[in-house]
Amino acid sequence: MSTIADNLSSVSARIGAATQAAGREPSSVNLLAVSKTKPAQAIREAHAAGQHHFGENYLQEALAKQAELTDLDVTWHFIGPIQSNKTKAIAEHFAWVHSVDRLKIAQRLSEQRPPHLPPLNICLQVNISGEASKAGCEPQDLAALASAVAALPRLRLRGLMAIPEPSKEATEQNATFARVTALRDGLSLGLDTLSMGMSDDLEAAIAQGATWVRIGTALFGARDYSTPNAPV
Repeated sequence: MSTIADNLSSVSARIGAATQAAGREPSSVNLLAVSKTKPAQAIREAHAAGQHHFGENYLQEALAKQAELTDLDVTWHFIGPIQSNKTKAIAEHFAWVHSVDRLKIAQRLSEQRPPHLPPLNICLQVNISGEASKAGCEPQDLAALASAVAALPRLRLRGLMAIPEPSKEATEQNATFARVTALRDGLSLGLDTLSMGMSDDLEAAIAQGATWVRIGTALFGARDYSTPNAPV
């Protein structure tokens, strides 16, 4: 049975091969380990193997893990949907938020970011595939949202995040990720981040400019949502 360290090595090799194929520097792509529903021990194992950035979708689960792992040098990213009543804790306990899709949430994060912490790194989530079930700003509304968020204090707008509709076709994957890149570049705000690509499509995402790939299953194995205490 492969260990988390083995999986991390395999994913890192995939990222390296993809950056080389795209003619990019290996350091231009960062791995975000998506640890939702996984125990703190799994994060500890990945950290011991060299992983420092972890993404969580569920606030209460994330806060419990953070409390258990205070001895580790971990950078926490919030990547799930954000409710207004959760913004204060997110502003206080995370370094990155990848899933801002409306101005009200960004304003609350700005107001509630503690002054002793660095500005909160923000990605705007775009509903690039137009799925009714997906969160995200509509592409036609992105420019206005980005301009407003970029002006808020205590935040640093870094780029865009997208979760495209799943596809096994590399051509379709590349076309979708290319649209995200074009949207980012079209904003003309000097943004440096594209959070896109997961276990099944990281190669296409890197080919189109991803700077963060969010990997869960390939690192930690399939998630089990059937347990009574599984987050919803």
